Amino acid sequence: MQYFSSKKLVLPDGYFVNSSQVPTAKELNKLLVNCGCESFPIQKISLAIKNSNFFFTIQSKSKNKLCGFVRVTSDRGLNANLWNLSAEKGSNQNIFYSVLLRATLEKINREMPGCSISVQAPVSSFQSLEECGFILDPNGIRVMSFKL
Repeated sequence: MQYFSSKKLVLPDGYFVNSSQVPTAKELNKLLVNCGCESFPIQKISLAIKNSNFFFTIQSKSKNKLCGFVRVTSDRGLNANLWNLSAEKGSNQNIFYSVLLRATLEKINREMPGCSISVQAPVSSFQSLEECGFILDPNGIRVMSFKL
């Protein structure tokens, strides 16, 4: 099953997707707060990233700045969970969300086919989530939460 549209997404010049350079907890907390999410204790967010199956970032080449982030946990059988989805506010925010979601869904589809996918995400990402095929607020269910 394909979870995403075939519409080609391209990041603006000067930005790139990375899955190997782990962002610092300080950088990630700054991005999360910028998106309207809560920040986390440095040790806990670092441990969460370390224990994730994978993550993607969007970074600015010129400013060496973290502009987007998502991490994934999974039992590799039934469930995949997207956590800390965040993208810098501004004119590129929706494209950042869409690129992160597309990269994540492609990897889940390739490596963990059949997994049910849930997302912990800020309101600012809802448009991109809907465009990627997610159903928001099914049957009145609104919250999935896990305190780090």
